[in-house]
Amino acid sequence: MSPAISPSAQPGDEVGARRRSSDPTELFDAARRGERGALAQLLSMVERGGEAARTVARIGYRAAPPYSVGLTGAPGAGKSTLCDRLISEARGGWPTDGGPPEPVDQVAVLAIDPTSPFSGGAILGDRIRMQGHATDASVYIRSLATRGHLGGLALCVPDALRVLGAALLPLVLVETVGVGQMEVEVASACDTTVVVVTPGWGDSLQANKAGLLEVADLFVINKADRAGVEEARRDLRQMLELSALGGWRPPIVATVGTDGRGLAELWAEIARHRAFLTESGLLGRRRAARLDDELRRVLAVRLEARVAALVASPTFAGVLSAVTEGALDPYEAADRLLADSGGE
Repeated sequence: MSPAISPSAQPGDEVGARRRSSDPTELFDAARRGERGALAQLLSMVERGGEAARTVARIGYRAAPPYSVGLTGAPGAGKSTLCDRLISEARGGWPTDGGPPEPVDQVAVLAIDPTSPFSGGAILGDRIRMQGHATDASVYIRSLATRGHLGGLALCVPDALRVLGAALLPLVLVETVGVGQMEVEVASACDTTVVVVTPGWGDSLQANKAGLLEVADLFVINKADRAGVEEARRDLRQMLELSALGGWRPPIVATVGTDGRGLAELWAEIARHRAFLTESGLLGRRRAARLDDELRRVLAVRLEARVAALVASPTFAGVLSAVTEGALDPYEAADRLLADSGGE
């Protein structure tokens, strides 16, 4: 079993934090011993980006990733409440066929928040949103914003997941703020993606159905105590009928996050999807495909940074002047700039 994550800050923790090493290797050792402050420091390094973030990610990628469940949906769909309830279900273990539950001794939550234009940090606070587990020693909750991470959330979240896995947290819930392209990409970076809708969301659902159908492993109709549940279920089923589904047909679960109705069924379906991925070998193939995508994103970010540096160089101004005067076309100019920079 993983070591228990230390409870909330106690008197004297601030002094200990000041004395704690900033060396990522030592921080990982401390995080594996259950020191919450060390884990928070590692995730802050990932957020800020730079060489420290690369070192942290390098260590994190040596470890097995945690099992990750992404929740995405329109603002106001009740994702935070569902996430809070799912923590309780997860702490009861993974359901098994006829046997005792498979223990889940640690749960982490990454709440992907809007980034403050002033501090660069997450605007919404993690403990405000999930009060029921904020002081649980077996639960680690963290709001995450990109801050200085080149590549944004598309690279920040996978790095953060690897950090949590290397710190021996076996299960991570990732909650996004909406259903835009960024949020869908973040949710689809997880092993199981849960799309949360509400009754009466039909028009928005149709507008977003292409992206949602591509990433959804499960659909949740939350706030099912309202009118329109069956209409939402019908719309989802019609969308699925028109889709090219593989061996897994996304189930549709109705929940009421405020009182917990349907949460046991939702957790059971998440567990069923996890078992399907594992037994079919699809889990490994999905993770390999995500690594391929992450590598391509890293390359794109690195190349973009090199182009920015090239544009800021004195050579660029001279070549641009030649293009403006008609002495060079843009393609010749690009060849000359790349050649002068060593072909990179």
